Amino acid sequence: MKTRSRGRIVLAALAAATVAAALTLVSPAAALAAPAGPPPRPAAPASPDATLQVHPLSAAAGPVDNPLKGWARFYSPGGDQNNGFPHSLTWGYFGLSEIMTNASNCGSYNWSIIDSMLAETAGYGNQAAIRIYMTYPGGTGNHPANAIPPCFNGNVATRADATWNVSHPDYDSPFLINALKNFIAAFGARYDGNPRLGFIHLGLVGLWGEWHTWPYDTDTGDGLPNYMPTDANGAQLVAAFDNAFNTTKVEIRYADAAGGAANSRDIGYHDDSFCFREGSPLQGVTLPTSLGGASYAHLQRNIATGTENKWITSSIGGELRPEIQTYAFQSWPNGSGSVDNLKACIELAHATWMINEGSAAYSPGDANVSAAVRLMGYNLTVGNAYFKDTASGTTNVGVQISNTGVAPFYYPWTMTLGLKNSSGAVVQTWDTPWDLRTVQPLSIRAFPDWNVGADPTYRNFGYPQYFQTSVNLSAVPQGSYQWVLRVKNPLETVDADAKKLRFANATQNADGWLGMGAVTVGTGGGSDTTAPSVPGGLTSTGQTSSSVSLSWSASTDNVGVTGYEVFRGGTLVGSPTGTSYTDSGLAASTSYSYTVKARDAAGNRSAASSTVTVSTSAGGGGAVAYEAEASGNTLTGGAVVASCGTCSGGSKVGYLGNGGSMAFTNVAGGTGGSRTVTIYYLSAEARTAVVNGQSVNLPSTGSWTTVGSSTVTLNLAAGSNSITIANPGGWAPDIDRITVAGTGGGGGDTTAPSIPSGLASPSKTASAITLSWSGSTDNVGVTGYQILRGGSPVGTSATTGFTDTGLTASTAYTYTVKAYDAAGNHSAASGSLTVTTNAGGSTPVSYEAESSGNTRTGTAVVVSCATCSGGSKVGSVGNGATLSFNNVAGGSGGNRTITFHYLSTVARTASVNGQSVTFPALANGSTVGTASVTVNLGAGNNTVTISNSANWTADIDRITVS
Repeated sequence: MKTRSRGRIVLAALAAATVAAALTLVSPAAALAAPAGPPPRPAAPASPDATLQVHPLSAAAGPVDNPLKGWARFYSPGGDQNNGFPHSLTWGYFGLSEIMTNASNCGSYNWSIIDSMLAETAGYGNQAAIRIYMTYPGGTGNHPANAIPPCFNGNVATRADATWNVSHPDYDSPFLINALKNFIAAFGARYDGNPRLGFIHLGLVGLWGEWHTWPYDTDTGDGLPNYMPTDANGAQLVAAFDNAFNTTKVEIRYADAAGGAANSRDIGYHDDSFCFREGSPLQGVTLPTSLGGASYAHLQRNIATGTENKWITSSIGGELRPEIQTYAFQSWPNGSGSVDNLKACIELAHATWMINEGSAAYSPGDANVSAAVRLMGYNLTVGNAYFKDTASGTTNVGVQISNTGVAPFYYPWTMTLGLKNSSGAVVQTWDTPWDLRTVQPLSIRAFPDWNVGADPTYRNFGYPQYFQTSVNLSAVPQGSYQWVLRVKNPLETVDADAKKLRFANATQNADGWLGMGAVTVGTGGGSDTTAPSVPGGLTSTGQTSSSVSLSWSASTDNVGVTGYEVFRGGTLVGSPTGTSYTDSGLAASTSYSYTVKARDAAGNRSAASSTVTVSTSAGGGGAVAYEAEASGNTLTGGAVVASCGTCSGGSKVGYLGNGGSMAFTNVAGGTGGSRTVTIYYLSAEARTAVVNGQSVNLPSTGSWTTVGSSTVTLNLAAGSNSITIANPGGWAPDIDRITVAGTGGGGGDTTAPSIPSGLASPSKTASAITLSWSGSTDNVGVTGYQILRGGSPVGTSATTGFTDTGLTASTAYTYTVKAYDAAGNHSAASGSLTVTTNAGGSTPVSYEAESSGNTRTGTAVVVSCATCSGGSKVGSVGNGATLSFNNVAGGSGGNRTITFHYLSTVARTASVNGQSVTFPALANGSTVGTASVTVNLGAGNNTVTISNSANWTADIDRITVS
């Protein structure tokens, strides 16, 4: 099957007035209704179990080829379904006459043409979306233009269409209605719930099966007859599809088709002209009239029928208009010319998937296209995992999942918990009752027709959904493991290479499993399960400008207390064995909140102590920083803490405004008076915030990952204050932190140390990584260094070295270091370093090609790769472009076997540190092969460079070093 020369492309050559008429379909008066308006929020989820330890997970960009979302490419028998921009859907058209082939029996069906497509598509790990038609101007590939079944001859009259040179059947023929209803019932009996099939368009009626017959339609004022079925007959076909398909999602072109018969059923909509603008002046055919759309626009029909919220339960698909596919994303997100505002189209339609054959030419690394695909449908992130660090017998495990896409996931796929051992093998699994469909989008864009604010206005909708289940560990041997989570794609029962549903997290693995953190499994039943008593009397025994000293009363336990855990703002910062602790490397004149838990030898932990909030001393007159995500702050409404790799503390607070607010508490006002408050924020659009009653206009920072700043002058009282950020009439930006100038009395040291350099890892084990770096300088003196793993602090050091312990074997960790001085000034972060822990034993150590610590030159680029170990590979290496793996451990030095895991459909060669290696041709572009070379490595860290000065070499997934 090939890309069709769509009739809509032909339409573009007609007069503008004709084009407008071509797509204008008169909506039945009976279908009109008022807009549904803002949907009510779902019920709030349960709160996480307070007895479980919280394990924050870092967010990352979501995969663009997640199942059942994004682009669908055309099915071409024997063609490579995984080339072009990454995708997981394949689209197919079929003529009804290719299935109903028996001229004498309309009840005989030959399904082989569909079965062949489904089998071939599943072999590529993809799912199919299909439509069956009876009239297709010009045909498509090897499929006929006239696909009226031969058994209709002599039983169903036909009607000539001089505009498209096709024949339409009499859609009101009782024989046709009965035959189609029988066909639909057989269609559903064979394919409903088939894991190879993702979406079905109702089809059958009208040109291309799109439920219109222009110009032979309900607008008979042009003197042409109406070839469409009556609403009553059309409704019979709609009901037949709804009855036949109870699992597989079904979509129809228009909300007002068949008098709106689909609107009360579990049938979604399918916009075949997505985000196009036409006519003179230009009008959109997707967005409503309130956003410049035509009266016949897709979403205007939803507004007119009160079905604009149908997406909550029924899928929304379509096709990016063919004329704009090749260049649409050059003007992302606002559009230009014939391309309407793509972001608004996706957000208001709540589109999950779109046919887009033009995506074959998109670069896999195109940031604009990737942003659009991640917005489409679901984009799921696990914010926190909840479990006991040491457990035995029956224990509880919970996760909190957020959806930053525009639609839910529509299928009841099973979520499974597992335990991986130190070798990366899954040793035990538990299927959970968790329903992924309940994770609704956190926010939705309001239609201007709702009259709830100027466009764009976003409203809180879903929540971070909390799931919890109990698991029995009795059959698990005692030892160290990692909790993992995955979503089962039912297509895996057909083909093991089915694309996995993956979370937008840094610890998401290509095998589908999401790493959630380390756990120690005890000996099972009969062990100590009694937790120590809660530590009492938590107090601060002293503080400086950069440290806080704490003490508390000892806990008791039925066996014995072995130590304590100190938490700053919910983050573990220390594990002393005694009843005191000093937290260092802090900022001057900053408020910190602490709690303490006691633990015993069996891993039981007490509940947290009461909270003590302590402010470090001023240490000079510089600006004092307050993090938005600090646990002592107060969040109301929908305000929520979210991960943020570019923010100073690794997190931010979002969804402020429209009832959501946050208050920075215990803000030091010094002796009182006017203070300059600098707000560090993120926003892809200009927004307004109200700060302690003052309105502050905050310009766009360019994206939701770029931090900008703006200042406001506030009158603060002497001592502690609260600074509240809100916006009662709209959304405020996301907030990283604030700084308050001049609260320390003036004249102090405000110069930060220089940035640490030369961050390296001189050694590592399966559970620890040792770091070293070059010392920083300061105008007064450097007093210490703060070490961050994945953007979160994990410790401080007074020297230029640190060892991070308690890590998982064969796992990559990314580190940065900041220097600080006695006044609490912190340098910017060092360059990042990614280090992979050893596997334990003699297993080769693996290094991912896409690691941020590697060096790429020339055209070398990171691209998605579903079959690669880390979900990505590095391509376009050679012809002068190189890839260098940095910080490759050479142990004590000497010859090492380096195995390249690569992808290439033709034989390639490369030079590896001067040694030649050959990459034999592989079966297809998604197969990963291996080739080895012996290289002499020095003791400690090494660089391994792959190059080819004259030709291209293979794409690289990773290397392993024995």
